[in-house]
Amino acid sequence: MPAAPLNGAPLIGAIEAGGTKFIAALATPEGEILARTRIPTQTPETCFPALADFFAAAQEEHGPVAAFGVASFGPIDIDPTSPTYGTFTTTPKPGWQGARFHDVLGSFGAPIVVDTDVNGACLGEWMKGAGQGCRTLAYTTIGTGVGTGVVSHGRSLMGISHFESGHILPPHDRTLDPFAGSCPYHGDCLEGLASGPAIEKRWGKSLDQLAGDSAAIDLIGGYIAHLAASLVLLQMPDRLIFGGGVMKAPGLVESVRRQTEAKLNGYVSHPRLDAGLETYIVTPGLGDDAGITGAIALGCQALDVALPG
Repeated sequence: MPAAPLNGAPLIGAIEAGGTKFIAALATPEGEILARTRIPTQTPETCFPALADFFAAAQEEHGPVAAFGVASFGPIDIDPTSPTYGTFTTTPKPGWQGARFHDVLGSFGAPIVVDTDVNGACLGEWMKGAGQGCRTLAYTTIGTGVGTGVVSHGRSLMGISHFESGHILPPHDRTLDPFAGSCPYHGDCLEGLASGPAIEKRWGKSLDQLAGDSAAIDLIGGYIAHLAASLVLLQMPDRLIFGGGVMKAPGLVESVRRQTEAKLNGYVSHPRLDAGLETYIVTPGLGDDAGITGAIALGCQALDVALPG
C-alpha cells in the first residue's frame, strides 16, 4: 500500500521537459520535493515509459499524484481548449512532433496543465526567485534556443499560441556581422544569431570562451538588447530576467543592460527602470531550479491551489 500523502496534502507530479533532459519530481504544493529523477529526452518511445515508471514508483512510496504540471520545450499546443492540448507541433526535435503528454500521463487519472519551459521558469522566478514582488514578469532564456515567457499576476500569457520571441528579426548589420544566421526557418532571427549553437557556428567557440573579446560580447549583447527593449515597449513588465547558458558569459548581462538603456533612450520613465538597469535586467534567482519550481506551480493550478507570491 502506498504511504498517505504528507499531512494529507495533495501531491504534484512536476515535469521540466528540456531538449536534452527531462527533470521529473513528485512534490508537495509548497514545493518540497519528495522524489526526483533525470531522464534523457531522446525520443518519446524511450523517454515516456521511463517517465511513467518514475511516477508509478514515486506514488507507490509517497501517495497518489493529484495533478501534473508540465513545463516543456516546444513548439507545443498549450491551449487547454484545443483537442490537441499538450501535443508537440512543429518542433524540430526528431521524433517529437505529434507526441502528447496526455498519452503518457493520462493513465494516472489526474488533471494536467501543460505550458512552455520558459513560462514555467518565469512562474518559478515570480514565486520564489528574482521576480518576487512583480505583477508582470518576463523571463527569457538564451541557450540552445531562445524563448520568452511572460507571467502576469501569477498566470502565464499567451495568444493563439505561446510567444516566440526567439524568432523576432533584430537589425543585422552584415558588415559588422557577416554571419548569415543558423535558424532553419528564418536564418538571422534572434535565435539564429545569438543562441548557443549560432555562436558556436559563427566563432567555433562558446561565448564564455570569448569573454575577453568585448566586440563579440557587445555584438551578442546588442541582439539581446533589441529583444529586451521590445519586451519593455510591448509588455511593460516590472522586471526582465535573462537566463540560459549563453547569459553566463562574463560581461554579457552588463552589455545587455547598457545597450537596452541606450535603445530606450529615456523614453520610458518609471522607478522600476533604475539608472543602469541593474535591478531591472537581472539573472535568475533560482538557477537551475526555476523550471521545476514552475512546473510544481502549474500542477497547483491544475488543482486550483492558491499560489504563494
